[in-house]
Amino acid sequence: MAHTSIQRPVTKALSLTLALTAFLGAAATTATAAGPQAGPAPALSASDHGVVTGLERYAHRLRTAEPGGSGNDLAAFASMTRGANIVGLGEASHGSKELFTVKDRLFRQLVTREGFSAFAMEISWSAATRIDAYVHTGEGDLRQILREEFQDGYSLLNTEEFLNLFSWVREHNRTSARPVRIVGLDFSDAAPEQYEHILGWAEGHEPALVPELRRHYAALRALPTGVATRMAAYNALPLGERKAIAKDAAAAYRLLSEAGTRDPWVLQEARVISHMATEYTVDWSDPAQAKAASRHRDRTMAETAVWWQRQTGGRLVVSAHNGHSAYESAVPESYPVTMGADLRELVGREYLAVGTSLNSGDYRAKTATGEAGTYSVGPAAPGSNEYTLDKVRYRDFYVDLRAARRDPAVAGWLDTARPTFVIPGRYPNQPTPPLALGRAFDVMVHLHTVRASVPVAQPE
Repeated sequence: MAHTSIQRPVTKALSLTLALTAFLGAAATTATAAGPQAGPAPALSASDHGVVTGLERYAHRLRTAEPGGSGNDLAAFASMTRGANIVGLGEASHGSKELFTVKDRLFRQLVTREGFSAFAMEISWSAATRIDAYVHTGEGDLRQILREEFQDGYSLLNTEEFLNLFSWVREHNRTSARPVRIVGLDFSDAAPEQYEHILGWAEGHEPALVPELRRHYAALRALPTGVATRMAAYNALPLGERKAIAKDAAAAYRLLSEAGTRDPWVLQEARVISHMATEYTVDWSDPAQAKAASRHRDRTMAETAVWWQRQTGGRLVVSAHNGHSAYESAVPESYPVTMGADLRELVGREYLAVGTSLNSGDYRAKTATGEAGTYSVGPAAPGSNEYTLDKVRYRDFYVDLRAARRDPAVAGWLDTARPTFVIPGRYPNQPTPPLALGRAFDVMVHLHTVRASVPVAQPE
């Protein structure tokens, strides 16, 4: 979830490389972070035992982390979300299978039992638009769409787990009176269709704007096709050209706004393009600029989620790294304010932050040169949040932290920052910054162990 300070000519992969971010390490190897304990685990202290006892009063056993089958064990989870129009489902890593399958399972429950109607992701607006078209019409090959859209920094999301989630949405939409939409919260890339949509709308509604819009978008429309190729070509442009493009993109958005454009979707497309162009002017080697850009990104993702909810009136799930969905940042030096904090500011209690945690397991991550490898973490060390969570009698469970803090022993534990797995998308990494769970999340889903996510098989 932390951006990589990648300098040109390496594609910023996107340094924006969106919270899939932070790439480093050796591919096709296995390594261990926050190393495994040697010998039997130390016994819990008396105070920790009191915390575990308190947590167990409010914990609900998860029957499975896999989607499908009975959802009776999720009834309490559904009740925890009532009153929330936006539910953030976090992930402790971008590369662990069960973190995605349990998220899929929770999402299906919210759709079928609670009427949620959108799945918003930490992916570009235009990539989500293409996936959204598939889940509505079935047109195209989903594997090909994911392969073409989840490239570069997003390639860790090109997994069987998301393939299954989108396939389920497609089947749901065939018969549902309330179809589910796929939303992109990010702005790292804009496909040619975004510009054509804006220009096509203008030709039909504001033809006087068309010449200026074409001029403002000329450089962007001239970029090559293909996500990774386009991002690399854009990033390779001289900084002066990128700044000129950003100025033009902002002017196009302003032109549409000042013309009184009444189509909020067209304005949103233009807004996303302007955010993207601005992001490409950041000098990621400058810590101050990188920090400001990360701050802007989280704010923009939050605003996009709220915009969607207000436009449609539907309830949505926001899927992102724990580091974005939480209320507090585990790495404030890189991410000073999180998307979750912005969502709470914008909509108050209409936002619910759900984190995920793990005691041990595997995850996929990327290296500085872009190769993917499989790595391991845990078992969680004594003194960490996960060490205590894993002492709860259920192997996998979820717990309402708001309710659990009624127990004074649990409240003190929740409000104390302890080492916590916050695993970025790169290797090597430092995956255990301090975090106070009760200040970061409303609900926690804990899994005893996880496996690495499964990449979608490439065609022969």
